Amino acid sequence: MHLRRSTAAHRFIRHCTRFFGIALVGLALSAPAVQAAAPAPHKKTATVKKKHTASATPAKSKRPAAAQETAPKTKAKTARQPASKTTAATRVHRTLAARAVKAPVRALADVPERKSFGQAAGLHAVNDPLDLKSSVALVLDQDTHEVLLSKNDHAVLPIASLTKLMTGLLVVQARLPLDEPITITQDDVDTEKGSHSRLAVGTTLSRGEMLHLALMSSENRAAHALGRTYPGGLDAFVALMNAKARQLGMTSTRYVEPTGLSSSNQSSARDLAVLVNTAYAEPLMRELTTSPGYEVAVGNRTLQYNNTNRLVKNPDWDIGLQKTGYISEAGRCLVMQTKIAGRRLIMVFLDSAGKLSRIADAQRVRHWVESASAATGNPALGAKLQSDRSNKNS
Repeated sequence: MHLRRSTAAHRFIRHCTRFFGIALVGLALSAPAVQAAAPAPHKKTATVKKKHTASATPAKSKRPAAAQETAPKTKAKTARQPASKTTAATRVHRTLAARAVKAPVRALADVPERKSFGQAAGLHAVNDPLDLKSSVALVLDQDTHEVLLSKNDHAVLPIASLTKLMTGLLVVQARLPLDEPITITQDDVDTEKGSHSRLAVGTTLSRGEMLHLALMSSENRAAHALGRTYPGGLDAFVALMNAKARQLGMTSTRYVEPTGLSSSNQSSARDLAVLVNTAYAEPLMRELTTSPGYEVAVGNRTLQYNNTNRLVKNPDWDIGLQKTGYISEAGRCLVMQTKIAGRRLIMVFLDSAGKLSRIADAQRVRHWVESASAATGNPALGAKLQSDRSNKNS
């Protein structure tokens, strides 16, 4: 009896063990299926999000151009999911944005550069024996007034900041007090070309400092302030500029303002050679135009200004007076008094094509005069012979 109960108990335990064992195996086999099925809702949610992002892309095309430029770059950094629709939309969007940015650049490149008056008149087509890049040139002996080289020397063209030679000459000859303070006002701000100036409205310098900056560094506000503060005012000063030109015999010259920013300030090489010769007679004009650099104190700052003609710093050149000029209508301009091969020469170059070409033209003339002088042993005769040959070729 005891054995039967024991056997029955053992059978009951075996049945329970078998039942729980089967249940555990079933749970173990069903676990991977549950794990595999669990991410399905997550994938479906991600797919919906991607569709929403792709459908929202056309709405972003309504943004301004600047916003369209930055939006694709942000997507490129964050959207790494391999969804083909979103990638394709992003690529198209970025391509269109890139084209929109490049289009204005091509449009600007197609705009032709404004021609100078000399170019428009065909003056650059005139040949000369030295192959000068200036459409107008004149080289003459300051002492004998002998013309060594001329090219379109009677052509009347805008002269840009060469105007400031007349401005400075009148101020110097008036013997106005150079220590008198002058303040830059709104009237001195360039409304013709919108040029930049480091002399802010309210800046006060002496008349001598204004004159220095105008002649050496071609400071437009300084030149305008000199004319504005001249006795009688700006209109009287401009009238005096034209009267002085007539007095000197500069019959092709006309001034409308004291800076040269206006293309209506015009002259010829012949007239400008007369002006250079007259200005050279004033020691202060020689000093200020050939000054290599100058510092002025403006408030708590010290401003460094440099000469616009790099040749004044070249020890190989002996320059007594000079002035440069540039506006688009005039091209690059340069006038100088210099000594070459023992001769005092006046050079005038107008409407030079290229930023450094006026300097290169001066170098060409210098080499030509020196070569002619070395060939004959007589500076005057050598230049005259070369000049005669040049006239025959032209």
